[in-house]
Amino acid sequence: MRRSRHPLTVEQAVLAAEAASSKTLEPTVVIDVGDLIAITDYFVVASGSNDRQVRAIADEVEHRVKTVTGSAPRRVEGLDDLRWVLMDYGDFVVHVFHAEARAYYDLERLWGDAPRLDWEAEVGAARL
Repeated sequence: MRRSRHPLTVEQAVLAAEAASSKTLEPTVVIDVGDLIAITDYFVVASGSNDRQVRAIADEVEHRVKTVTGSAPRRVEGLDDLRWVLMDYGDFVVHVFHAEARAYYDLERLWGDAPRLDWEAEVGAARL
C-alpha cells in the first residue's frame, strides 16, 4: 500500500535531479523508494568525475532547491571527503557520488526493484 506523500515531493525531487544533471554528463536517476522504506520517498542519485564536480553538483542542488522552494537540507554529510555527499531533505534524499564510489555502492542495483521516475519527461512536460 502506497503511503501518503506530500504533493510537492515529486516536484522537489525532479528539481534536485535537474539541478544535479546541469553540472554533470553522468546520468542522474530518481528512484521511487516510498513503498519500500518508511524514511523517505525518493532517492536522487548523481555523480561527478572529480571532487570539484561533486562539490559543484551538491552546491547547485542546494542552491536551486532553496531558491525555488525555500527548503534547505535537514542534514548534509560527506562534504569533507566528497566521495559520497548525502543531502537529506526529508521526503527525498540526494546522493552525490564520486564516479568510483557510485560504481562501488551501486544504489541503482541495490534498489533495482524500485521504480524509476522519468524525471526528464516531467521537466519537459512542465515546460510545455
